[in-house]
Amino acid sequence: MNPLRLGILGSGKGTNCRAILQAIRSGALDAEARVVIADMLDASILDIAREFSVPNSYLPPGHFRTRLEPAVEEELVQLLRDSEVELVVLAGFMRVLKAPMLKAFPRRILNIHPSLLPKFPGLEAWRQALAAGETMTGCTVHYVDEKIDHGDIIAQREVRILPDDTPETLHARIQVAERELYPAAISQFCGPRVV
Repeated sequence: MNPLRLGILGSGKGTNCRAILQAIRSGALDAEARVVIADMLDASILDIAREFSVPNSYLPPGHFRTRLEPAVEEELVQLLRDSEVELVVLAGFMRVLKAPMLKAFPRRILNIHPSLLPKFPGLEAWRQALAAGETMTGCTVHYVDEKIDHGDIIAQREVRILPDDTPETLHARIQVAERELYPAAISQFCGPRVV
């Protein structure tokens, strides 16, 4: 069985991308990162891709703030197909994917979100959890569908909210959990599959 071929999309620091690439390098994840694509020219995720010798690309997003222009999204689909990607992994990708990607990769796009979905979808979920007075939050790996932070849940990891937590301390602990959970969740797709 050949390694699972991943395409990783990101917009920022790339800490989850690094965790995935380290899991691949260590042999803990039977996968191969075929391409890393960012919608921000100065995104650190591109530097991480170069550090791990993974082909990488900047994709200009177009005029919209929260999604890609349709022609750009079609270009993204082609980039991923040209790289023979089997599974698309969103690692801090801050754009909502629409029909071109969802049709090209049905139930083959994963996202990680910093809450125990369905609670607290959207931005800064750790702040939402603190404001709601929760005692437990965490992170969720889920399939991407047409709604934001909504698709079927693949895996979750709980993170206790401490009495003296600030948004920053809570977010930092959630990020540690994310870096453990995401490679483990991706590994579920590394078994027998039809390509």
